[in-house]
Amino acid sequence: MQKSKFIWRFIKNLLTLCPKRSNMTKGPITEKQRYLILDALRGFALLGIALANFPEFSLWTFLSPVEQMEMATGGIDQVVNFFRYMLVDGKFYTIFSLLFGVGFSLFLQRHSLSRFLRRMVILAAIGLCHLLFIWSGDILLLYAVGGMLLTLFIRLSDRILLLVAGVLILLPVVLDALTEFGGLDLARPFYEAWWNQAGAQGITESNFATWLRDADTYQKMFAFLVQGAYERMWEFVSGHRLPRVVGLFILGYLIGKHRFYVRLSELPMAKWLDFCIFYAIPTSMLYAWSAVNGNPWGLTVHSLLYTLSVIPAAFTYILGFCVAYQHTPSSYKFFPMMAFTGRMALSNYIGQSLIGILLFYGLGLGLGTSFGMVSIALTAIAVFVLQTFLSSLWLRSFQFGPLEWLWRLLTYGHYFPIRKQ
Repeated sequence: MQKSKFIWRFIKNLLTLCPKRSNMTKGPITEKQRYLILDALRGFALLGIALANFPEFSLWTFLSPVEQMEMATGGIDQVVNFFRYMLVDGKFYTIFSLLFGVGFSLFLQRHSLSRFLRRMVILAAIGLCHLLFIWSGDILLLYAVGGMLLTLFIRLSDRILLLVAGVLILLPVVLDALTEFGGLDLARPFYEAWWNQAGAQGITESNFATWLRDADTYQKMFAFLVQGAYERMWEFVSGHRLPRVVGLFILGYLIGKHRFYVRLSELPMAKWLDFCIFYAIPTSMLYAWSAVNGNPWGLTVHSLLYTLSVIPAAFTYILGFCVAYQHTPSSYKFFPMMAFTGRMALSNYIGQSLIGILLFYGLGLGLGTSFGMVSIALTAIAVFVLQTFLSSLWLRSFQFGPLEWLWRLLTYGHYFPIRKQ
């Protein structure tokens, strides 16, 4: 009975996507209403997203282990790859998911659920365009669907919300155990659909790593993106990403609901940080070892290590960032500069994909498969520094990033200027 009420509430919200007239006077928050720590954290997370995604953009992850080792930096690349799994993989996506939940709580302080659902439908459209026409590794579509599902839970008590979040975050481990020991394979149809589509495009395992590097026309690139969309759906299902994302959204919503981001001085940040570090370091090392060695302990143990490492590691980064923020003089420009990047998170996220195309695909410089992990990491950092500089220049004259402005314009259903008055 309770489940049917949730479903009905969700359907009813979807049917009332148009904002209520009483809310139309409330536009997006102004620059003075923003919280620097949240924007700076979002910018910091973008750095991690670049470090996580550029091995994909560069096509290095598509190469066989033998081909990776044959590179000039092959030996050191393996060390860098280990630290990528230990320090980056899953951690910054977790931070972004928590911040998404915080943002949801802030949005609800000013607007209705129906407007939020409208916002998620628009985000889904942006994500779908990104997935189909720019890069197959899109995460926005998943976030949009997860955001819609998040609305089902917000009327629950905090204690129940914590329980639900814990169950959703651990559910992928249970599903992986059922796959490994019970033969359950929910992702199999998606896997077959992916390779059927790849075959229809002429894409095989032998040319998979080099297809985009050699694609000197958008038609060839689009052929890869079409099968890549099928591959992404397989990744979402096989990785059980949706329940984990919704669970993280709920945790972020609770953080935002209790406004922890404005109560930093009241919280035992240092004690929490020590606790998270204590768990994050050994679990992250074990997860990285399992990842680079092909999951020798099996799928279930690998999945459990992932879950037990990314959560404390993400909170380690968040708490460490907040402690540094508290003890940094206001005259230092580091956090305001990071906030510029975070305020344009959507534009910068899509921008990283476009830069990846320009550098590594045949449409651009065609450098794919020629960079090792050392060069890739340095490139990702350089791209982030460039984006930080450009974001600071843009926001001197404009209120929002270009895609942020478009997203808000469609969300609120009326025009407002992008330039500062």
